[in-house]
Amino acid sequence: MIPKYHRAEQEQTASASSIAEKAYGIFHWQESAASSSILARIEGEDVTCGHNALETGDTFGWFITFSGFCDRKALNHELSKLFNEMWDMDVNRLMPGKDYTIDLQGKAGAAQQGDSAVQDSAARHLFHNVNEERLKSTKTFAAFISLLDNYEASTGVAEVVTPEEIVENNCFLDAILATEVMKLAHEYLLKKNLAKPNLADFKYQLYDIWFQLYARKEGDRPDSCGFEHVFVGETRRGKQILGLHNWVQFYLQEKCNQIDYKGYVAQKNKTRPDKDDQVLSIQFSWKGSVKPIGSTFIGVSPEFEFALYTVIFLLAEERVTRETVKIEEYELQLVVCCHGHHIGTAYPVLLGTSSEGQ
Repeated sequence: MIPKYHRAEQEQTASASSIAEKAYGIFHWQESAASSSILARIEGEDVTCGHNALETGDTFGWFITFSGFCDRKALNHELSKLFNEMWDMDVNRLMPGKDYTIDLQGKAGAAQQGDSAVQDSAARHLFHNVNEERLKSTKTFAAFISLLDNYEASTGVAEVVTPEEIVENNCFLDAILATEVMKLAHEYLLKKNLAKPNLADFKYQLYDIWFQLYARKEGDRPDSCGFEHVFVGETRRGKQILGLHNWVQFYLQEKCNQIDYKGYVAQKNKTRPDKDDQVLSIQFSWKGSVKPIGSTFIGVSPEFEFALYTVIFLLAEERVTRETVKIEEYELQLVVCCHGHHIGTAYPVLLGTSSEGQ
């Protein structure tokens, strides 16, 4: 079964010159002091995931995301209810202060896509400590971690999937499908007639959505998939970080000194995040490039993120879907981009928390 979104595959985007002109204004505006809190809501390159969008380059991503910010959607109460039930069922989620601690340090400075060096407002790692025994002993986390070294980071370089990696992909899907979180997602999708009742069929559907290879840029060999982009991260021409929205991958790369955390990105009307926040906007460098703003859940299980993004993807009626939801204390915009019948990108954008001002 495929998502409801169809028409956008044939639709053409606005002209590249018009987009670039508008996006230039955003880049220019970004550098003003007044823009820092607004940019906490803007995720840069990730929306450039469709064939048409890719050809317009990085500026398109900034423009289309900014457009989404201006046209903020009303709270989706149905999805908020569903996702809160998933949150409550996520028994594998690590708890701040107990299973891990983070060290926020300073506020990140101004940066743009393509920067190789920026002000470093954080001398230490973001993750002060993580209970790795929890990760190793939890089946879904352990299966998830086994997938993180299966990919070539550079886009444009064809991926080669070995038989062993196919086994690992299937073991991971088997592990998450056994959780209450994914069972709830499956039940919801069945009611919407967006999944088949047979678990083997649903697993095949998930494999196609997340692990089927495709060319991130039209004309290239198959060099990407939804899982790699969202959870592992990619680079483009050695100058841009794509994706990498997962806290476990961030922690493991930081532990190996492959990621350099540069500081937090503050949201509007809030001077700094809290150390217990489980959704963060941050700035970091990886593989010689800087990601000006990257947003991620912290501590959640892989099945929780898989469930959220899969549900939104299968409900999607447009190439880029933004759903405003409230999960626990967090008001979020969940962004999911379709790449044909596969996920192009998915990430959370923190809009606010109910604890603000208290």
